[in-house]
Amino acid sequence: MGGLPVYRWRLAPDGYATRRQLRALGLRPGGQDVSAQLERPRRRRGPLVAYLYRIDRALPVRPMTPARRAALAKANAARRTCPGCRRDAGYVIPASLGTCVPCAHPQGEAHGFAA
Repeated sequence: MGGLPVYRWRLAPDGYATRRQLRALGLRPGGQDVSAQLERPRRRRGPLVAYLYRIDRALPVRPMTPARRAALAKANAARRTCPGCRRDAGYVIPASLGTCVPCAHPQGEAHGFAA
């Protein structure tokens, strides 16, 4: 990202916003390129970087249609469905386990005791 203006954390001029800030305003970047970046220095590693977009070029967030709502519900249901027992776990299956907790630890070994 050569040639971008770089601002220190919390010192960006008005008219710029991060993706999250745009979303809170009901906006989206709308295909525009990153206009600037913020850098927050850290002691032992490189700086944290946040990309900024121009608010005046942002577009309104697209409305949620019934088809998009149904697609999101289906995707979220798939994230909750255990591939081992095929039941809805009631929570998003952790990628570190790959299955629901009862399938990953059938004997209660997750808590250090045998059932």
